[in-house]
This record gives sequence, structure tokens and C-alpha cells, in this order.
Amino acid sequence: MRFLKTSPVIQIHKLFAKSQLTKSSQIHTHGTTKPRPNELLRDYVRLNATSKALLLFRDLFRKSTSSIDSFSLLYIINACTRNSSQHEGRQFRTLVIKLGYNPIIFIQTSLLHYYSATANVADAHQVFDEMPTRNVFSWTALISAYVHNQKPNDALRLFREMQMENLDPDHVTLTVALSACAELGALDMGKWIHNFLHRNKKVKKDLSLYNSLLNMYTKCGDIETAKVLFDSIKKKDVTTWTSMITGYAIHGQAKEALALFTKMTDSKIIPNDVTFVGVLMACSHVAMVDKGKRYFNSMMQDYGLKPRLSHFGCMVDLLCRAGCLQEAKGFILNMPMKPNAVLWRTLLGACSISGDVQLGEEAHGRLLEFEENFAGDFVIMGNIFASRGIWDKKEITRNLINERRVPGCSSIEVGSEINEFVAADSDHPFACKIYEVIESLIGNMRGYVCSFDPSEP
Repeated sequence: MRFLKTSPVIQIHKLFAKSQLTKSSQIHTHGTTKPRPNELLRDYVRLNATSKALLLFRDLFRKSTSSIDSFSLLYIINACTRNSSQHEGRQFRTLVIKLGYNPIIFIQTSLLHYYSATANVADAHQVFDEMPTRNVFSWTALISAYVHNQKPNDALRLFREMQMENLDPDHVTLTVALSACAELGALDMGKWIHNFLHRNKKVKKDLSLYNSLLNMYTKCGDIETAKVLFDSIKKKDVTTWTSMITGYAIHGQAKEALALFTKMTDSKIIPNDVTFVGVLMACSHVAMVDKGKRYFNSMMQDYGLKPRLSHFGCMVDLLCRAGCLQEAKGFILNMPMKPNAVLWRTLLGACSISGDVQLGEEAHGRLLEFEENFAGDFVIMGNIFASRGIWDKKEITRNLINERRVPGCSSIEVGSEINEFVAADSDHPFACKIYEVIESLIGNMRGYVCSFDPSEP
């Protein structure tokens, strides 16, 4: 589950914040409230007419700052958030301080959402650090900003810091944290959250939270617990069914995935485009070409869903797994949209298995057009040349690999925290202790080898 700019989780907190701000609006308003400009700002934001909202706000500001109150700032920050307008947003942060609205926690929380939408996590954290008081909404906004900007490890670190501040997370915070766990594969932390839900009766347990739990278990590899959880959810929506179908597909349980899809449609639950990604993945894992084609056509003809790149990717993977490489190539070339590197890389990988040099070179040439320069692509191409005994091209490819090689990264979950390492890494804060343990292990292994007597049984 990844949070977009219109994430329902963020919107829940925004609506709550707006209601709280409304209750205390008289305290934080300069002079007499002028409802008409604020109503216009509100309507512009609702209609996503962000340019008109910005122009109106600038006009109000030029006339007099007394016509700008906490409502005005809240509306305009939300407008900037929707528009991902970086320049104007930074100006409004200065304006919040200048007009004395810095202590208002919901204005600051809106700024956190804004910086998250503009991929500026550093400024979001600075706003958070400068807040005179923090509540569950501000903590959740910052945690969500890290998740939204693909920094789930930092998000979980903040989640733990929040608890050390003796501030209990609510159901929205837990939903965001579970999204980070799913992204990292942090199963232990996800189980801790699940146990926290059992212990804490005050937390609202809605379907969105259960769906996040289900998504976490499927993505972290605990498909059995996911199945138990799925069966325990009485009222399921399309997200619930889709998570379980996709979970089965990811773990190679294609029959279970397709059977569940049939049960879903029999229950009158209309699948969405994500559901069909899971269905096509299931077909791909067992090379059900004809059935996959039927599902692909069904999503368009029976449900009116327009295929996205992910659906085309599943079809290319399906054809490649079934050995239909030329058909896969034709499928890519006849797509109504420009194919991405993943599609050509899938075809290149299939050429490595079949040893098709000509098609492999064509796929590799297409990949070079993306200028991504992945060393792995050259490794695959080198293996294709080696399988056919084309050693001169293999040597050329090997030299190109050395120019583009990027060190691999390994990760391990220790104490509910994800630690990442690369070869010869010295940046970890406990690097010295880690290398001491490694040296000790190497010494013990050498001693074991030296004391080994091959004549003993």
C-alpha cells in the first residue's frame, strides 16, 4: 500500500483538523471575520481550482493582512498541497510565522502534508521539530510523509519515537506504520502492531486497518496468518479480496488465487484494476497463457477497466514464462503506450533461459535507450553470449559490467529495525563492533579447519 497525494489516511486527519480549527476559529482570527473570501477559497480548493485560489489569496494579502485568518491559511496550504506547488508553499510557511499562527497545531500539520506532497521530507521534519506542541495527528503526518516518499525505515523509527513519548497511536497511525512494515518486509514489527491491537481496546478497528494488516502479512511472506485474518474479516471490500488474491499470487499459489477471484465475483464484489494484477500474476506463475489472455480481455470487456503498464507487464511475464518470446515481443511493440524498461528486461531475462542471442541483443538494445545502465542487464547479456560460445562479445560485455557495477545491498531486521549493508560498509554506527564479531568468527572458523582431522569418521 503506497500513499498518494490523495491518500484517504491523510484526508481523514485533514478533515478532523479542519473540524477542530472551526471550533476555535474566533481565537485565532485577526479582526472581523470576512466569510465571503474564505468561502471562495474553500470552494476553489474543493473544485481543485488551485490557480484561482492562489490569485484570490494574493489579492487578499495585497489589500491587508487583517483579511487573512487561520481559515485562509488552511485553505491555501491545502491548495498548494494538491497542486504540489513548491515555491508558493515555502512562502506560506514564512507567512504563518509572520502572522503569528505558528502555535496552531493544525496549521502546522497541514504544512507537514504539504511538504510530503512536494517530496520535501527534510522541511517537513523541520516544521515538526519547531512545533511547540505535538499530538497524534502531527506525528502521523510526519510518519506518513516518510512512507509517502519511500523512506519506510525512517517512518518506523519515528513510530517507535512516538511511543517513547508516551503518545498512543490511533488507528490511522497504525495503518500508516503497517504500510511501512509491508514495504520493508518487517514482519516482527507488523506482528507487534497486531498484538498491540489485541491489547488496546480503545483503538478503532476499522476495515482499512484490517486491510493494512492483511497487506502486511501477504507482503511479508506470512500467507498462513493472512489467510486466517482474511477469513476472520466479516465484511470484506474489494481491497480485502484483492490483498488476499495478490498474496496467493505472489507466493505461487495460483489455484488458490484464481479460486478466490471466482468466489469474489460470485459474491457480487466488482474487481478493480489492482485485482486483475493479482489474477494475471497468478496465471503467469503457472504459465496459463490462454486463461491469462481471457482475464486480460475480460477486464476491458466485462468491467470497462483500462489496462495499465502493470497489466501489460504481467502479460509479457506470462508469455515469457511460457516460452512465447516472439509473441511477447510483438505484444510489447503493439502496446497503446510506450513500454518501460521493466518489460524489455523481462524479455531479456527470458532470452537468457532460452539462449536466443538475436532477440536478446534486440531487447538489450532497447534497454540502452533508457540510459539506466544497469549492470545486471549486461550480466544477462554476457550469460547469453557465453551459453552460445560467443566469447569475444562475452569479453566486451564483461568489461562494460566493470564500468557500471553498483554494490549490492543486504538488509536484516534486528529488534524491529531494518539495517542495510553493502560490501566493505563502514557507515553503520556499530561498524567497529560488527567487524570485531566478523574477525572473531573468521578466527574461530580457521581454528576449526586447522583442528579438523579428515581421518576421523
